[in-house]
Amino acid sequence: MEQLTRSELRKNIMTILYQINVYTSNKIEYNVDNIIKEVNPIDNEFVKDMVYGVVTKKEELDEIANKYLNKWTIDRLGNTDQSILRMGIYELIYTNTPDIVAINEAIELAKLYSDDDVKNMINGVLDKVYHSKVDNNG
Repeated sequence: MEQLTRSELRKNIMTILYQINVYTSNKIEYNVDNIIKEVNPIDNEFVKDMVYGVVTKKEELDEIANKYLNKWTIDRLGNTDQSILRMGIYELIYTNTPDIVAINEAIELAKLYSDDDVKNMINGVLDKVYHSKVDNNG
C-alpha cells in the first residue's frame, strides 16, 4: 500500500479532529484510536502524535487561538476550521516541523475547506503565534 504524503496525512488528521469535535459537542462517547483507524488505516506515528497532541492540549490551543482571534473565539468557528486552527497551532508550537511548513499546510487546508474570511483569520492567528514564538525564543 502506498505511503501518504505529510499533506495527505494532515488532511486525515483534520478529519479525525473534526469527528472528535462533533462527538464531543454532541456528548457522544468515542475512542480516539478507533477514529484514527477508521480515517487512517495504516498505523502512522505522525498522525497519532498530532491527534493525541491536539486532543491533550485542546484547552491550551483554544486559549492561544482566542488570544489572537480578533473579537472572535474559536468555538464560533465551524468544526473543520477549529480542527485546522488547532492542528496548525499545535504543529507550530509542539513539533519539529519547520514553522513555514506548519503554517503553509494549515493555510492549504483552509483554502480547500474554509471560506476566505476564515482562511484569513487562520492565517492571521498562525502568523501571530509564529511571531510570538520567534520573539520568545529569539
